Amino acid sequence: MKDISDNIAGQEVELTVTGMTCASCVNRVEKTLKAVPGIRDPRVNLATGRAHLHLDDAAALPKATEALAKLGYPAAPRETRLDVAGMSCASCVGRVEKALAAVPGVSSAVVNLATQTATISHDAGVLPEALAQAVTAKGYKSNVKSEDPAHHHAQGHDHGGTALQIRRNFLIALALTLPVFLLEMGGHAVPAFHHWIYGAVGMRTVWIVEFLLTAAVLIWPGRVFFSVGIPALLRRAPEMNSLVALGAGAAFLYSAVATFAPGLLPADAQHVYYESAAVIVTLILLGRWLEARAKGQAGAAIRKLVELAPATATRETNGQPETVAVADLKPGDLVRLAPGERVAVDGLVTEGRGLIDESMLTGEPVPVEKTPGDPVTGGTVNGTSALTFRVTATGGDTALARIIRMVEDAQAAKLPVQALVDKITAVFVPVVMVLALLAFALWLIFAPAPALSSAFVAAISVLIIACPCAMGLAVPVSIMVGTGRGAELGVLFRRGDALQRLADAKIVGFDKTGTLTQGRPALVDLVTEGFDRAEALRLAASAESRSEHPLATAIVTAATAEGLVFPAPQKVETSTGRGLSAEVEGRALRIGNKSALEEAGITPVPALIAKAEALAAQAATPVHLAVDGRHVAVMGLADPIRPEAVETIRNLHKLGLKTAMISGDTQATADAVGRELGIDRVMGGVLPDGKLAAIKELGRGTVFVGDGINDAPALAGAETGIAIGTGTDVAIESAEVVLVGGDPSGVVRAVDLSRAVMRNIRQNLFWAFGYNVALIPVAMGVLVPFGGPQLSPMLGAGAMALSSVFVVTNALRLRRAG
Repeated sequence: MKDISDNIAGQEVELTVTGMTCASCVNRVEKTLKAVPGIRDPRVNLATGRAHLHLDDAAALPKATEALAKLGYPAAPRETRLDVAGMSCASCVGRVEKALAAVPGVSSAVVNLATQTATISHDAGVLPEALAQAVTAKGYKSNVKSEDPAHHHAQGHDHGGTALQIRRNFLIALALTLPVFLLEMGGHAVPAFHHWIYGAVGMRTVWIVEFLLTAAVLIWPGRVFFSVGIPALLRRAPEMNSLVALGAGAAFLYSAVATFAPGLLPADAQHVYYESAAVIVTLILLGRWLEARAKGQAGAAIRKLVELAPATATRETNGQPETVAVADLKPGDLVRLAPGERVAVDGLVTEGRGLIDESMLTGEPVPVEKTPGDPVTGGTVNGTSALTFRVTATGGDTALARIIRMVEDAQAAKLPVQALVDKITAVFVPVVMVLALLAFALWLIFAPAPALSSAFVAAISVLIIACPCAMGLAVPVSIMVGTGRGAELGVLFRRGDALQRLADAKIVGFDKTGTLTQGRPALVDLVTEGFDRAEALRLAASAESRSEHPLATAIVTAATAEGLVFPAPQKVETSTGRGLSAEVEGRALRIGNKSALEEAGITPVPALIAKAEALAAQAATPVHLAVDGRHVAVMGLADPIRPEAVETIRNLHKLGLKTAMISGDTQATADAVGRELGIDRVMGGVLPDGKLAAIKELGRGTVFVGDGINDAPALAGAETGIAIGTGTDVAIESAEVVLVGGDPSGVVRAVDLSRAVMRNIRQNLFWAFGYNVALIPVAMGVLVPFGGPQLSPMLGAGAMALSSVFVVTNALRLRRAG
């Protein structure tokens, strides 16, 4: 641990401290932390619940968490993400997970082959650097992953560098391998060439040239297989690189013996397989290059999100602008935003008025007007006006960082279907090695002379054709591409396993207000009797202009939208549950329900009463207007249905799903909305604490879609919870899927995408398992007794390389889903 202490000395560490309720708590926590040797300058924030520490000694962190626990303010468990390099197959994944699970204090570790990352849940006293070191000690170089988009931006968040490096190695291997292949295989294809070259320089000279070229292939571009595979073999933890190293190395060593010490081999077994060793390495490098390129395309969604974060911003210091790195911004800083410039971090507008394009985050095409006090989000684009905003969140706390983290979490998740794959791949490589030895022994015993060379070819073919890469990539690469595509479509999977459950959904339940409707009342109808419509609306808006009731706001908004100008009212009096009375321009107004008219001695007009009843049947609230004691109008106020809601329900039905609506409105009102939308089952009169019971009543395979605080229990209790992104943070935190915008049609996209991902995963698994089950026996020679061919190691290498490429390219088809 000493080297870790040296590496983190002077670094900042952050803990989430639970149980603090006041300034006294903060003082006690800070005092306790100051007393721990090795900790300097602890700063505790009550609002965020976080403690920032300077560590001089790694051993101080567990002591600090122990002291906090004794004080009664335990530090919350932490989650760390690591970038892990060098993983090539599912066996690598299993070993990294075991290494992390062995670290004291780690509760869970999930490693993803496609994204080359590890996500670890652990006690607060465990240093992330210690986790990275535990992985590095197993031969897989690792470092702690940053959550700051600016850091991602600097790194490029791109697989392109890896692809270029592998491409370079492949081209070098190809240049060295081609002469070997032509010398050996050209002679078999064209006997005249074979006799000419052997007659010109001699067989031994040809073999020495092939030896030198093949050695260069293995030592230079192919060294990665040996530098990783052989140590893994010595640790008794063989993986994909071990199989390649054994196969290519055995072919090379056998050929070297035949070249320089032929007397050690029977005369009929003195053959060389340099071309097999060289071609094996070259073809597998080709496969890895194509795979790395495809992985780069698979991570395009994350890169697009990362690229939304600019690298610099214009900070205002003492009234003067200065260009600084976004990473240097702090909450409270003033940032100037030029026309057309991208917003650097989250903040609140302090000066200026203009439009901001938020479509890249919300999917809403119409720019949003911003005035002083309005929030702006990092990654969005300013319009034509200059603005100034005060920073409220930076780094990993910004909305963009949370979205990136949400997508990465989903990409790193393991689906339940992965459990079967993990069990098989845990023993796959050792089983393949046993099968290779078995093939060698069977050929040596039963094959006709020259049995040794045939047995040798069979063993190498088994080692080379086996492909744990395809099995390891089958599930995670589909999740990676699918969740990335979801982010582009405005569907964020907070947990990857929601993909599998959503694909199996049977019924989708919706909250009504704010989900299927716009969440605010609006004037939907106005009927008058012997009175001008515009005048009725003008007078009503005037009387309601002093009221803060949502229905009053709807009337005022409607009048304003029609360009009506109304004076301030006089003598305004309200009556709870009835309405109000007021005087406008000397005219006595009464606004309210039917009971309010009757109490004022005003005779209701039958035609208007009939209209009011019709409005009520259509889920609208009727509001009557009387002027100077005469009933002149009725207004219908309702929470308008979202324009996309009808199409959403229709498309869910096309997908074979039932729909339900759970509402706190009366059953009659809820039924009216349900009829208009075409919903299968309507549950009205459900109180907030009854929504969870209603979800349970809907049965298995239930999805619930909501947006409010009162929806949180139902979102958490449903098999899959989908939160409308314009809703509350509580609802979003309770859900497993988040729709970035307020459009409920995102539910259809989410279900459709989840089904496409699961279908893709099944295709990949069928190919990965089917490939190995079918071709490993062929490589062992099972077809030879029936007149079939014995598989060449070179063909095995090509098939193995293409197997992984097939899985990744098949997953890439999900980029067009939705």
